Amino acid sequence: MKINKYEIQHDNYNILNEPEVPWRKEYFRHKSTILFQGDVLNQNIFEKEFIDLIVTSPPYNVDIQYNSNKDDLTYEQYLEFSEEWMTNCYKWCKPQGRFLLNIPLDKNKGGQKSVGADLTKIAQKIGWKYHSTIIWNEGNISRRTAWGSWLSASAPYVIAPVELIVVLYKGGWKKTGGTKQSDINKADFMEWTNGLWTFNGESKKRIGHPAPFPVQLPHRGIKLFSFVRDVVFDPFAGSGTTLIAASNNNRIGIGLEIDKQYCEVAKQRILKETGTIDF
Repeated sequence: MKINKYEIQHDNYNILNEPEVPWRKEYFRHKSTILFQGDVLNQNIFEKEFIDLIVTSPPYNVDIQYNSNKDDLTYEQYLEFSEEWMTNCYKWCKPQGRFLLNIPLDKNKGGQKSVGADLTKIAQKIGWKYHSTIIWNEGNISRRTAWGSWLSASAPYVIAPVELIVVLYKGGWKKTGGTKQSDINKADFMEWTNGLWTFNGESKKRIGHPAPFPVQLPHRGIKLFSFVRDVVFDPFAGSGTTLIAASNNNRIGIGLEIDKQYCEVAKQRILKETGTIDF
């Protein structure tokens, strides 16, 4: 398959032309996209800094039945898991790397927890710097499963039908590397720099994955926070949504997914939903 010189030698790191190693398998390569099968908890998956922008939605620890991930950890175990994978991603990011972390605001199963606040604190402990938080209004309250005390002031639950997209970065916020070529129009820039994003979630049935997010989320993040031909990484590639958005916006998409079946789902979606863009 033809891979051009720019992709092979991106910023002096052959991320798209590395040899196979036992703990990371190249599952699929297409145009400017490569999907690896491997575990983000393995700090040796990648050897060097190569990421310009991370866009990801990690497991929420709400007992979703993934094929290859335990999603019912204790809260303390979940925080340890989160610190481990975010530490690895910090290591693999370039000095001006950015990180869009899609996570819940709160968790009420097994006791009320401020997930957004806790994971943001962990990220800062690792070295990530906090920039801002985007509120994603899904316009969907169908996931409500508890009201606490029904029609009573004794112990009601207040559940916001929103999620967070926490914007973090590694070094200085101002981006001076890369192509310096932005491709966002005025209307989108004005709308998306408003920290309230409203669009629907994604259908599990349509995608064939238990927890997909809509392509609109990485699409907006990629256009707003990265330059053309930047490397966009998703350490929980799942059904390939971030990679689709990267490919369709002239970025190099690198994904990591532990489960072989989800790698295949991502592969088929990428082949079907990416456009004709090639560098």
